[in-house]
Amino acid sequence: MPSISPLPTIVLVHGAFTDASSWAGVISLLHATGSTVRAPANPLRDLAHDAASLRNVVRDIDAPVVLVGHGYGGAVITHAATDVDNVVALCYVAAFGLDAGECVLDITSRFPPTPAADATCAVDFPAHLPGGPDSELHISEGRFPQVYAADLPLDVRNVMSVAQRPIARRALTSRCGPPAWASKPSWYAIATADRMLSPTAQRFMAQRMAATEHVLDGSHAVALSRPEAVVAMIREAAEQSTGRGDSDPSRQPL
Repeated sequence: MPSISPLPTIVLVHGAFTDASSWAGVISLLHATGSTVRAPANPLRDLAHDAASLRNVVRDIDAPVVLVGHGYGGAVITHAATDVDNVVALCYVAAFGLDAGECVLDITSRFPPTPAADATCAVDFPAHLPGGPDSELHISEGRFPQVYAADLPLDVRNVMSVAQRPIARRALTSRCGPPAWASKPSWYAIATADRMLSPTAQRFMAQRMAATEHVLDGSHAVALSRPEAVVAMIREAAEQSTGRGDSDPSRQPL
């Protein structure tokens, strides 16, 4: 019988315009299965900086790790996980799976614009902040409910709109290093009603990385609207990457 790895820790990385609370439903369901979960804050400042922050979190975990990225968080896990030995699988949830030398804007400019293209607003940073002058982006409060999370209840959408976390513009133009998906097994949840990241772009990235695809009927906030389906993909990735498939009689709940 093949050896079985220890139970993996699931590390959830949020994207732009939100925070770790966007994983609330996924975390609850994973906890119900006995999984160990981490959902660190993603600084949303610069790809290299954000990836270094995540790398420090992962290296401090004494167990196999399944990295899960949403939106811009996909770019972060792609850049961070290349040289982290305990990452055994990558999961992308309507996320950017960049290739070497690519940035987020390279992907968004390659496909027809989504409704989000004209829904963002920029606010300048003070010039004395580290990294020099820049601006950060947020989605206009009036457009957020329909652009980001059209399949959630209106009261939830409105709360998310006023609580959103902006992203530094330089994070969208930072170039990715060698992609972790080139050497680690990957899964991808395509959100077919996404108005932030084109579903066509999502399919392109999923196929490029030869990811196992899960097609979900959901908005960009699919982790909140379809948490059961997202968790099913994460569990599949965790089980297959650690030798705990359904046919394994010694399999423990994840």
